[in-house]
Amino acid sequence: MTNNKITRLEEKVGDSSISFETGHIARQASGSVLARIGDTVVFSTCIQAKKPKQEPMDFVPLSVDFRERTYAAGKIPGGFFKREGRQREKEILASRLTDRSIRPLFSMAHNTEIQVVSLIVSADCVNDPDVISINSASTALMISDIPFNGPVGAVRMGKINGEFILNPTYEQREESELELVISGTEQGILMVEGGGKEIANSDLADAIEKSKPEIDKLCALQHKLREMVGKPKRDIAEQETSPEILKFVEENVKPKMAELINSRPTKEVLENGLSEITDAALKEAAEKFPEITNSSYLIKVLSKEVISDETRTLVLKDKTRVDGRKCDEIRDISMTLGILPRAHGSVLFTRGQTQSLSSTTLGNPQDQQIMDELEGRTKESFMLHYNFPGYSTGETRPDRGPGRREIGHGALAKRALRPLLPSQEDFPYTLRLVSEIMESNGSSSMATVCGGSLSMFHAGVPLKAACAGIAMGLITKGDDYAILSDITGGEDHYGDMDFKLAGSKNGITAFQMDVKLATGIPVAILKEAIEQATAGRNHILGIMEENIAQPNTEVSEFAPQIIKLKLPKLKIGAFIGPGGKNIRAIIEKTGAEINVDDDGTVSVSSPDKQSLEEAKKMVEVYTIEVEVGQIYDGKVTGIKDFGAFVELLPGKEGLLHISEIDSKRTNKVSDVLNMGDEVKVKVLAVENDRIKLSRKALL
Repeated sequence: MTNNKITRLEEKVGDSSISFETGHIARQASGSVLARIGDTVVFSTCIQAKKPKQEPMDFVPLSVDFRERTYAAGKIPGGFFKREGRQREKEILASRLTDRSIRPLFSMAHNTEIQVVSLIVSADCVNDPDVISINSASTALMISDIPFNGPVGAVRMGKINGEFILNPTYEQREESELELVISGTEQGILMVEGGGKEIANSDLADAIEKSKPEIDKLCALQHKLREMVGKPKRDIAEQETSPEILKFVEENVKPKMAELINSRPTKEVLENGLSEITDAALKEAAEKFPEITNSSYLIKVLSKEVISDETRTLVLKDKTRVDGRKCDEIRDISMTLGILPRAHGSVLFTRGQTQSLSSTTLGNPQDQQIMDELEGRTKESFMLHYNFPGYSTGETRPDRGPGRREIGHGALAKRALRPLLPSQEDFPYTLRLVSEIMESNGSSSMATVCGGSLSMFHAGVPLKAACAGIAMGLITKGDDYAILSDITGGEDHYGDMDFKLAGSKNGITAFQMDVKLATGIPVAILKEAIEQATAGRNHILGIMEENIAQPNTEVSEFAPQIIKLKLPKLKIGAFIGPGGKNIRAIIEKTGAEINVDDDGTVSVSSPDKQSLEEAKKMVEVYTIEVEVGQIYDGKVTGIKDFGAFVELLPGKEGLLHISEIDSKRTNKVSDVLNMGDEVKVKVLAVENDRIKLSRKALL
């Protein structure tokens, strides 16, 4: 008989209760958990392959997927195909949140493939499942037999009216001054993702501090569940270190690498030099130690340890970096505005060996992207696309569309710039910003923030302020540490933290942190890093202001011209006309593009100012109200025995009674008027939307 014993634990986190349940679903997985907050339920599983990889690996073979099912919200997928397909952007970003939270807690010696899947099976459209997914994935790993140095707890922090809110609802997030997703262990913070509306440094630090007790609650709950139902953990087969190889690396590899690193080489010289030293060592070791089967793997691992140790020693001892900079020094910055003659706004932004070609395109309201989410369908008027081709790092790599990293970096830059955008009422354009990374040596997402801000200034987008971003790093050894500003790719790879901060001179708009230390980092070091990052960000903003201090006052001659008009709701139907007849007539006559919203807002756009003005006048006719005593040039639209109906304005007809047609007696209306005749009339009265007209009064 199948055992369906259910084990369920619950904990109050903030104002909400979060529960973990296991024992009756997906029992063949290594671990499976249902996590619930409100009526949002996330089902997470983890599975480990039965056999390890044949060859040792220098990374953890972990894959994490977050998938939504539309049935969770009682919906059927939109579009032609009525089943879920490839991951949407939100699912990819949520997958990255979980991946970045749990990956540091696996041993690098783990050589067996692991898959973690979080499935959204119920969505109340009040509580976002992305943060719950981090907790449920960690819990599944904790109760499984997979070696995992967890647990990880995660919460979302908001701030409304000066008060911090834990796990705010979708509605509360709309009002919130900041939004941060924070994950960590009992020892420290592992991952932070989010931003705000130009928030102060203290708000960021306070939000992280206030999240820690709640994270500890979630970690304690996972420990308790493991004690109740956890499986014994598998052993990890550590690669045995050969004394001969260890001595060989110490005598033949380390001195050469140390000399190269301390010579302050460029990126190309350093990478090529390290590669040559490693390749020569691999060849020599294969000839010298043929009996040691894993010599290649050991040399590669030990060589990376040498590079890491030498880099750390250089920074911590001399307070200088491999490229000769001080810890808080920013690389040289240059920028060229208007580099693309036909783009509406463009800039080539270069910082050291990282370069972004950023362009801004202004579109009309019809260009908005339709977003079909579980929470409902919306329109997006601001798009940011980040592209990272192989040539940016001197590599050959096929272009098969944006990967997870590109989508994640683009989302971070978008979050940084969004709070500074003008309202649609003030600037009714759809914006598309594209960042082509032309060169990369670290911090390309922050170059995208700087380039994006500059290109929008150049395009005439009236941003509230300029925005810049900076990537920070951390080197630790025991109790000693150094915080690095504007890190390179190597410093990111061999460092203990990758921390990106973006914003204006008024405050922070976006923040992202990933910690590689399994213990996390203390909040005190994080506060110090935030202050150092602020100084670096303001330095970059100062250089940007020297090139363009304010947005251009006019948009490009190649951009569409847009105006907005307001129609009374009662006139929307008359404006559109039967089957769209009236609106189509304006479009065909003027060549302008016209879009009308449900609230009566009419957007008129055209690259030609003359056609724009012509369309504007035709639309404005529908905003005019018929006034008593005014004279109108009308058109006869109907003949009756008692009089004629005359159209004064589009959708507005009045009755010209037979007694008001002529100064002398009229026997038949058709004796004086015919269908389609142009006739000048005066409005005698407007009563209950009925308009009384007179021609006689003008004779």
